[in-house]
Amino acid sequence: MPNPLVRKLENFVRLSAEERQALERITQPTRRLGAREDVIRDGDRPRHVNVILEGWACRYKQLEDGRRQVISIFLPGDLCDPHVFVLRKMDHLLGTLTPVVIAEVSETAIREVVHQYPRIGEALWWEMLVTAAVQREWTVSLGQRLATERLGHLFCELFLRLRAVGMTNETSCEFPITQADLGDAMGLSTVHINRTLKELRASGLIRLRGRQLTIPDLPALQAASLFDPSYLHYERDPSVIGDD
Repeated sequence: MPNPLVRKLENFVRLSAEERQALERITQPTRRLGAREDVIRDGDRPRHVNVILEGWACRYKQLEDGRRQVISIFLPGDLCDPHVFVLRKMDHLLGTLTPVVIAEVSETAIREVVHQYPRIGEALWWEMLVTAAVQREWTVSLGQRLATERLGHLFCELFLRLRAVGMTNETSCEFPITQADLGDAMGLSTVHINRTLKELRASGLIRLRGRQLTIPDLPALQAASLFDPSYLHYERDPSVIGDD
């Protein structure tokens, strides 16, 4: 399977064969974790950047009474906090939602590859800017969008992010997370999530069976969810940056 980080970054910058190989060298699988395990905990000292190669993970905060807020969802190809080396200790947790395969990339490796290949540096800047844009949209969802809009918006976003790394099949994609996870991400109770899913199903906007999500008409779901995909910046033409 092609390296998902390479596939993701090529949505922003056209990479040469040598640059792709450099990224593949520094993101070899180094750690495997099961579902519902912490990758790194609040208060730990970060020593490397975690890159998700397989599986789904999340960034979250947990209150003293056990309540959890999922702040972001990580898919294959995502870097978990590429700027983490500036922190003396973590102020949040990274945890797995499914079994995952992770590449642990050192600060030295990142600095060297960016120094040697400036276009990789530019691609990483784009990746960080899109991550910030995704976070802004999640804030808008929590503050302003209705429940059906929140959930529909999330489905559109995750589907397009998976499609960007070649992990969709026409109108379907893997969707292995639970209703409790969705509730923790969208600030809704599990009962409210269940009711909202029924509304989206009844309107024909989604089909969710087992671990698979199907969006029969993506433009219709986008319209119903007030979803504008421009914040993901996948419309950018990477071919304008350099040649092979």
